[in-house]
Amino acid sequence: MEIILAIVVGLAVIFFGALISMGNERQRKAIDGLREQAVLWAIQDLRIKRERLAREVQVNNPVDWLNKTTAKVCGFNLNVQVVEFFDSPQALMCASADGTNQIIFSPFSPTEIRQINRNKRSRLSQYSDRNPLLSMSRHVQVYEMSVLNGGILLDLELPLAWKSLTNQDTENLERLWVYISN
Repeated sequence: MEIILAIVVGLAVIFFGALISMGNERQRKAIDGLREQAVLWAIQDLRIKRERLAREVQVNNPVDWLNKTTAKVCGFNLNVQVVEFFDSPQALMCASADGTNQIIFSPFSPTEIRQINRNKRSRLSQYSDRNPLLSMSRHVQVYEMSVLNGGILLDLELPLAWKSLTNQDTENLERLWVYISN
């Protein structure tokens, strides 16, 4: 009799555990659906706000825009001044107003730059190429400038500012890498 009672209690525990698991899974799916709906709503809300603002996108002073956006991304004001533009690979070399930092803006990520350096076969080409991206030390501070940290319209303003500063057309420029060396 005790064995039958133990088996019935065991089966009841397993049955109720299965019911609770099925209920939890159903709740998880409902919560995932709500989260997905909230994300879709937020994206649509941002699209509506961007459409209104995108019609009025202008970059009147690209150096000032670059200073403000870099201050947002880095957390401190560098007060950059444009020094020189290099074409292959694209790099905009700047200096801070106090002269303590060298700042390089480029659409190339650190991994892409390492790949470019690896593809250079000749040691003589390293000395003939004066591009600061290719001779950068490993101890630079690297920041990624994108829509997430540079502003909601960065992907629309960045090509305008880049064109004004470098005379290079880049329609698909959505992020910029900031390299700061002391």
